[in-house]
Amino acid sequence: MAAQPAYAGTTPGGSEVTIVRPLSFVIDNNLDFGTVVRGTTAGTVTITPTGTRTQTGGVTLANGGGHKPASFAGQGTFTQRVDISLGANSIPLNGPGTPMRVRDFIIGSTPTAALTTAPLSFRIAALNGVFSFPIGATLDVAANQAPGVYSGNWSITLNYF
Repeated sequence: MAAQPAYAGTTPGGSEVTIVRPLSFVIDNNLDFGTVVRGTTAGTVTITPTGTRTQTGGVTLANGGGHKPASFAGQGTFTQRVDISLGANSIPLNGPGTPMRVRDFIIGSTPTAALTTAPLSFRIAALNGVFSFPIGATLDVAANQAPGVYSGNWSITLNYF
């Protein structure tokens, strides 16, 4: 019985890599519900990502209240995908009275960050990689809420690909 000859072949392979700059982002404005007047019944104050402020229930909005959505800006790479996640669905605002709850955070789209919802993400649309986006939310105000300044912290995480 004779041994069969061995055959070998070669084919070219390829390699590639895409280098992206690290993503950076900062807060431009904190979420500010402005000045409100408490009522004898509970109510809410909502700031939309576009800056519109509305109320329900026993809360009265003060004119010139200084309200504004939170806004973030950053830089990455053109067409880079960025996933957004919030640290919590609601947070407390602490002050001189019973803590108030901020809930239902809403992240807004912009021309440089058009959001998709599953997962919550965007692709950087600006050629220079600069992006920005606003965030609104709803504040629950208790009946006869103690007057004073209330504040709290929340976090946002951007994961990039």
